[in-house]
Amino acid sequence: MAASKGALDGVFVLDLSRILAGPTCTQLLGDLGATVIKVENPKSGGDDTRGWGPNYARDTEGNPTDLSAYFMAANRNKRSIAVDIATPEGQAVLRKLAARADVMVENFKPGGLAKYGLDHATLLAAHPGLVYCSISGFGQTGPNSAQPGYDLMAQGFSGIMSITGDPQGAPMKVGVGIADVMCGMYATVGILAALRHRDATGEGQHIDLSLVDSAMAWLVNEGTNYLTSGQLPERRGNAHPNIVPYDAFECADGHILLAVGNDAQFARFCDALDIPQDPRFTTNLKRIENRTDLMAVIGPVMRRYTKDDLLARLQEVGVPCGPINTITEALQSAQAVARGAVVALPRDDVAEGSVRLLANPLNMSATPVRYDRAPPRFGQDTEEVFAQLGIDSLQK
Repeated sequence: MAASKGALDGVFVLDLSRILAGPTCTQLLGDLGATVIKVENPKSGGDDTRGWGPNYARDTEGNPTDLSAYFMAANRNKRSIAVDIATPEGQAVLRKLAARADVMVENFKPGGLAKYGLDHATLLAAHPGLVYCSISGFGQTGPNSAQPGYDLMAQGFSGIMSITGDPQGAPMKVGVGIADVMCGMYATVGILAALRHRDATGEGQHIDLSLVDSAMAWLVNEGTNYLTSGQLPERRGNAHPNIVPYDAFECADGHILLAVGNDAQFARFCDALDIPQDPRFTTNLKRIENRTDLMAVIGPVMRRYTKDDLLARLQEVGVPCGPINTITEALQSAQAVARGAVVALPRDDVAEGSVRLLANPLNMSATPVRYDRAPPRFGQDTEEVFAQLGIDSLQK
């Protein structure tokens, strides 16, 4: 049987992004079957994250390569070409690529590509069907548009850090670059919508997306809680503002997670642990109003049990609960193995013969995700791509 084509088979993506938000987007497009050409600066040695150690794939002699774990997290299914866009020759190459592209993704400072003739206004005028996506820290407009954007700054500016962390501690960022990742996800959604519009009308468009805008959008219920009440949400650690009990709880040998989503589940929770029913806690609204009292009642009870005993008791009666896994425990769990959470992509120039990556979570029956290319070494595909363009070198 012939291999299934990806959903985006035939879509050509010109990727001028680096770090995490843009590369997350273009990797996802590549996973879905698009051809992605990643443009990297020869003066800097390529994408900044190639040097973000300490973890690197090592070559067959044991030396670290330019394939850092951070870089590999967002750059599979791409071809890498080395092009200096500050030179007329490099600009000519990119204009040729843009003429063939369906999509272009960039994360330069707003206005930064205009001096090279690679800005959205110039390229859309030349290629009206192009979908041009600009990702920046604060967007192309507004008083902060010229400020550089990093995930940490976006988490801080957006308000998400103010509601993350221990109530008695400092504001805390999420453990990964979630503002970057979510921005990349929004970018992908926008690009797919713009491609559908382009296919229907022939009209491309400019997508202006920022880390801060994305991070504010995924304040979701806490942002809407504020807009509805006018009251600032509090940091609650692992607790939930609208559901109680929903938190991490200490037990005799560690912690488990408990997520009681309705009153029937709470009644079964109490029965499983022999906790007397109390009229202060019979409904979720009452449990929210009496949160502190409830924690004082159930906390000591849960500390009497081991993790395994608690999970067995609660799962048996259908109360949502679960472990707090380490990454090792998560990725080596039977569930992760069954779902294919880790993939190995071959590279004959690394010690193990392949690199191991986190899989794409999409499971599509007709157009499955593809894993055609391991993350590229810097500039490894320059000659191949230039040959396809009819360019012998940057000097021509």
